[in-house]
Formats: sequence, structure tokens, C-alpha cells
Amino acid sequence: MYQYTDDDQTLIDERVTQFRSQTQRFLQGQLGPDEFRALRLMNGLYIQTHAPMLRVAIPYGLLSSQQLRKLAKVARDYDRGYCHFTTRQNVQYNWPELATVPDLLAELATVQMHAIQTSGNCLRNTTSDHLAGVSPDELEDPRPYCEIIRQWTTLHPEFAFLPRKFKIAVSGSEHDRAAVQLHDIGVYLVKNEAGEIGFRVLAGGGLGRTPIIGQTVKSFLEKKYLLSYLEAIVRVYNLHGRRDNKYKARIKILVKETGLEKFTAMVEEEWQRTKDDILLSDAQIAAMQAQFTPPPYAADAANHTGHKTQAEVDQGFAKWLKHNTVDHRIPGYQVVFVSLKAPDSPPGDITADRLDALADLADQYSFAEIRSTHRQNLVLADVKQADLFELWQKLDAIKLATANIGTATDMICCPGLDFCSLANASSISVAKEINEALDDIDYLHDIGDLKINMSGCMNGCAHQSVGHIGILGVDKKGEEWYQLTLGGSSDNEAAIGERLGPAVAKNQITQTVVAILDVYIQQRLADETFLQAVKRIGLEPFRDRVYANH
Repeated sequence: MYQYTDDDQTLIDERVTQFRSQTQRFLQGQLGPDEFRALRLMNGLYIQTHAPMLRVAIPYGLLSSQQLRKLAKVARDYDRGYCHFTTRQNVQYNWPELATVPDLLAELATVQMHAIQTSGNCLRNTTSDHLAGVSPDELEDPRPYCEIIRQWTTLHPEFAFLPRKFKIAVSGSEHDRAAVQLHDIGVYLVKNEAGEIGFRVLAGGGLGRTPIIGQTVKSFLEKKYLLSYLEAIVRVYNLHGRRDNKYKARIKILVKETGLEKFTAMVEEEWQRTKDDILLSDAQIAAMQAQFTPPPYAADAANHTGHKTQAEVDQGFAKWLKHNTVDHRIPGYQVVFVSLKAPDSPPGDITADRLDALADLADQYSFAEIRSTHRQNLVLADVKQADLFELWQKLDAIKLATANIGTATDMICCPGLDFCSLANASSISVAKEINEALDDIDYLHDIGDLKINMSGCMNGCAHQSVGHIGILGVDKKGEEWYQLTLGGSSDNEAAIGERLGPAVAKNQITQTVVAILDVYIQQRLADETFLQAVKRIGLEPFRDRVYANH
């Protein structure tokens, strides 16, 4: 993984010193709330319902075991012993004391971590495929380009105060696992007819109250122009994006109101003027790729097949193996998903003790690295198949082996009304109810691939618009209600879910989800997934069941 240079380290150390002074001046009354608000947001600090919330950056979701241990120490020393992984592959602390945040950031800086540009109207953390570098369907590892983009975006002087927040995602695989089409800018590594690898660039995607799928603005871009083209897009947005209405300030609205053809022409005109100002040389790209060289895989790993025999005699291991591991591009290795969706835990949360234990397992079984996913789980990416049974036993002992990846209880869920000052309705308690109703793991596995995304407000932190089942919390005269959508997807065939009908009351949401699943089970064809069934039969059968007594 990328190792900081002296310049990188100096930058985050100086930022800690700067923010310490700003915090002290605020606490001493020398800065007003509005003056301090702009400064704290630049450092990832929100004021939420109960306490400040600090969002820490995890560039493209990649962490070392040392960084994982530091997150655990911060959770113990500055929070309440746990933290929360988000859909942007970042991590959040919900209970830090404001006065101690500079100390917290100083601790993170010792392991090359920070909270710069994790909030505010700026270029946010660049996200990527959690299987980057290990997936069999990958054209090229996207992480070197993510790191190049990270360095370009960090404290970019022209783009420090954009009309709204701005998000970029990069994928190098055939299968989109990073919701690339739902970002302000989406970048796919592609090969052209001449066999050259470059980028297909999309713009104008986004979630929130107006979910829109991004559209292609450049079907093939040479690698050397990556930054100059991204800069042209962001410059056009910065100049022409609306600032009079924050709900219409995202680039998706600019693209929609301008029209794709005209917007693309504006970007092209700007790019032609500046395209050679920041060129990436082959040597620069190669130097960055050298920071992401593969670990020393064992040449004989494929010779060990004992895990198959163990799976035949242990059903628990067999289920975990089937649902929580996927193929690795190196024979003899598997990718292991660590579920943060145990029935007794809020989705995405993990305790400090489990973080420490997981860091030890990463050291022992996966070259001391771990990744976060946009579905709020963690990944050990390089596990020898010979170690799978032993690793499963150790994960099971710390309650991190729930075999529910890709199932109905592997829900994306925001903190909702329990923590977030923007939320209209609860999420965590509803997720717990749905978990309890779907506690039969065999039933879950029979339902198969199903993505439930639930958010407590319109802001889309939980990607509810693109859930196979989307659940959106809304306020109705002071009461919590939930609006459902079906048929959304953030995969290759990205789609915005269609509203099922009127919102349902909080005490009806779990039985509504169960009713939707009953319709699917009754009407599905052999091997037909939930999403396929919704596309085939439409929403009427689901509406008929859910609203039968309305």
C-alpha cells in the first residue's frame, strides 16, 4: 500500500497543529460558532444529535493492521469503545469530546491517517472496488489511480469551496462493485479497440433526494490525461453549478439542466484549453503502481485443498465458505468477507476489541492488510485456502463470521435518528427488528442475493435509492414512517428503485419487508434472484400484498 512521503506526513502534522489552535480559540470564545463551523468541517467534524461526530478518511478503503489497531485505540481512548464504517469506505466516531479531537487527530497522524476533506463542499474521499488488485475479472488495479487522484484533490486550492460535496469512484473490473455510476464522477478502466488501456469517464451521478445515474462524457481517455480531464469537469461544475439552492447544487443537477451534449461540450472546450497542463507520465504511473505491488504469494498454495474436506463435515464452515468468500486471481487464495452485520450489532459498527483481534488475524492470514467495503463490511483479501478453516474458527470466536454476505440481513444502514441530526426516522432499531424476523440463516440463504438499503432521511448515506429493497425514513407530523422502493441496483445495470406505494408506519415496516419476500418466494422461477423477479413481474404483486388491508 502507499507509504507517505515526508511531504505527506508534514501536511497532516501541520493540519493537526492548525486545527488544535482553531479548536482552542473556539473553546475560549475567540471564534464564533459560524466561524468555527467552516473550520471543523474541513477536518471532518460534525455536530450531531448527542455529540460531535468525526469522520476519518480511508482512501479507497485500504488499511494496514497498524492503522486498524490505532482505530481501536482511538475508539477506546476518545469514544465509547466502538466505531462505524460507512458507505464511502470511511470510518466514523460518534462520541468524541470536542476538546480532545485535536489529540485524536494527532494519534491518527502517527499512522498516516487524517480527517481532511471528509466533510464540507470539497472533493471527498475517492472510493474503489474492495476487490481491487485481487479480483479475477479485473483489467487493471485501480488503486494507483485512486492514490494519484487523492494527492491531486487534497487541499486543491481551486476546489476548496465547491457548490456542494463532490465524490469520485474508480473501478478496474468488469463487475462494478463500487457503485461507480452513482458518483459525481465515475471512472472505469477500459481497453479500446487498439488494445490500449485507458478510462471511460462518467459525470452527473448521485444519490440523495434526486438520485440520478451518471452518464458517459468520455468513452476513452488516455491515461496521461486523467487529472487534466477530471480538472476540466470539476472546473466547469465549480463555475456553473448552482449555489442558490443546496438541493440543486450537485453536478447531477447541472448535467440534467444543461443537457449531456452541452455539458460534455463545455468540459471538452475547457479540457482542450488546459489538457497539457497536468500530464501523467508513464514513469509517474509506474512509480505509483510500484506502491501497490502484490504480496509474496505462496507458489504451492493451490496444492492444499483440505478446506473442501472440512466443509463436507462442518455445515457452519461450509455456509460461511459459500457466502463469505469469493475467488482470488491467484490459485490457492480466497478473499474473505468479515461481516459487520451480526444480528446483535448495528450495521457497520465494530468494537475496539474486535478491531484489535482482526488486526492480529490480518497479520497472521492476509499480509497485514484489511479493506472496508461500500456495503459496510470488511475484507481480508489474501487468505490461503489452507488457512480458511482456522481463520473461520477464529472469526467465529469473536462473532465476526456471520454467514450473511449478500443476503437480506447484510443491510446497508445509516445511523439514523439515534445519532444523526439530519435524520427523520430511526434506522438501527428497524434493522434490528428485520434481523430478528429473518433470523433463520437457511431462510436467508434460500432467498439468496438481496440488497436492502435503509436510510433515516433523504440524504442517501445508505444508498436507499439503489437497494433491491430501499427503505427511506420520513417524518409525518412528528411520527416515523417509511417509504419503500423496489428494483434499485448499483451494479453494472444500475437502476433507481421504483416507489412501491404510500409510506408505512414504523410498527409495520418489518412485516412489510417479510410480505415482500413472501411474494418473491411464491412467484420466483428456478434460480431467479429477487431483482430479476421484480423486473419480470413488476411491482403490482408486491403492492397487492403489502396494501391488501389499506
